[in-house]
Amino acid sequence: MQIVETLNEGLKRAYTLTITSADIDARVDQEVKTMAPQVRMPGFRPGKVPANLVRKMHGEALQREALNSAIQDGVQKLLADNKLRPAMQPSVELDEGFDFGKDAEIKVALEVLPEVATPNIDGLKLERLTVEVTDAEVAEAAGKIAAQQGAFEEYPAGHKAKTGDTVVIDFVGKVDGVAFDGGTGEGMKVEIGSGNLIPGFEDQLIGVKAGDEKVLNVTFPEDYNAENLKGKAATFDIVVKAILHSSKPRLDDDFAKGLGLEGLEKLNELLKGQIEQEHNGLTRTHMKRKLLDQLAAAHDFDVPPSMVEAEFQQIWAQLEHEAGHDENPESALAEMEKDKDDYRAIAVRRVRLGLLLSEIGQANGVQVSDAEMNRLIMQAAQQYGPQDRERFIQYVRQEPMAAAQLRAPLYEDKVVDFLFDKAEITDRSVTLADLEAAIEEEDGDIKPHVHGPDCGHDHDHDGKPKKASKKAAAKDEAETVEAEAKPAAKKAPAKKAAAAKTEVAEPAAEEKKAPAKKAAPKAKKADA
Repeated sequence: MQIVETLNEGLKRAYTLTITSADIDARVDQEVKTMAPQVRMPGFRPGKVPANLVRKMHGEALQREALNSAIQDGVQKLLADNKLRPAMQPSVELDEGFDFGKDAEIKVALEVLPEVATPNIDGLKLERLTVEVTDAEVAEAAGKIAAQQGAFEEYPAGHKAKTGDTVVIDFVGKVDGVAFDGGTGEGMKVEIGSGNLIPGFEDQLIGVKAGDEKVLNVTFPEDYNAENLKGKAATFDIVVKAILHSSKPRLDDDFAKGLGLEGLEKLNELLKGQIEQEHNGLTRTHMKRKLLDQLAAAHDFDVPPSMVEAEFQQIWAQLEHEAGHDENPESALAEMEKDKDDYRAIAVRRVRLGLLLSEIGQANGVQVSDAEMNRLIMQAAQQYGPQDRERFIQYVRQEPMAAAQLRAPLYEDKVVDFLFDKAEITDRSVTLADLEAAIEEEDGDIKPHVHGPDCGHDHDHDGKPKKASKKAAAKDEAETVEAEAKPAAKKAPAKKAAAAKTEVAEPAAEEKKAPAKKAAPKAKKADA
């Protein structure tokens, strides 16, 4: 076999492999000798069929298998002899003019992983922001549980609605005196002061009584999701069906025992532990981001474009999926397009950090044990039904890339924990608000949010989103995967990773999410 390098530019490599017809024939002859004893043919005793007849019967299939085998061995030899570490599955193409009986010319193209100098992990300094769980937080959490256990009760006739009350209404929305689509409903519950509806709607319900009829005057926000309602003045003809208040059970030992606990003290203890876990998760998120920022700032090297493209396509596919579920997908997609360069930069960062973390892990003996891998597989298998669960387990055990993708998040966590142990860490006690602000401080493009009817956003009542935006969230996604080289004879799909020891795994955390604004109030039935 002859190997000729045809391209060596940056991380790109290309070769021409020439496999002689003699090599292919030799492989066919060897396969004929192997299978001949098992071949049966009328007129011949078992195992006595002449080789030339075996070749005549199975020649075409044997030639294809021999060619594929020769190509696979040739690519493996190419990688080994040249000490190549492919970033993605090599492209392997057979010359279109090939015919059996001739030499086979194979074109192999690939991108190699960059040579990453052993990262310097000395001198890392991190600040650990810690949040103490307050009694008020525990009491609030217990109150939410009590509210879930409570029920709505109707006020006596004549009660005037106040902030915090729930008003049950029938309504008809109109613009210029004409009812609009989606603006009519019955039995909708509106909690005064919740901020869930367009500005001014809830405030005008203060003071109403059961049986009242009233016209509410409102103006839809300029960024409302329905084009025909943006900025429009509207009226809502309402009929008040009932005024409700939530009847919460007393937070005492009897309430806790009703939940299967020993008493209120045990409930508070469990709630405190849960809140501590949430705080610790935020603390780790902040520390990890600062760690990755330090690593990214201290290391700069070229990354394989194919890996960047694969990572970008994963990010983009997730964004398109989310935009498709938005009530205004065209607007969401247009917003995505504006930030396309930002997302590609995030893909570059992820790939570089993935390679860097992998190098650190390998250099320092960080591994995922067999026992840990088995637990991961079993946990992942639980999402499948009994019939598919075993097939999934077998698939992961037999497909290296599937196992590598499953292993990636845990491997990353172990490398990050290793670096935390190496770093000089100082502790600082802060409030929860301070910690959340620190996590989002790198993100300067959080868009303001205007309340819409039934907006459904995760925000405080001042309209500020609670979640970090695309850049801050995506930065946390530098996952690594270890995989062994398995080149194929056929041209591999562009996204399928192979011969690399590291690649970036599928993103798992939140990216930039397209705004999700709902339309006018929807009909609901009252529980009164």
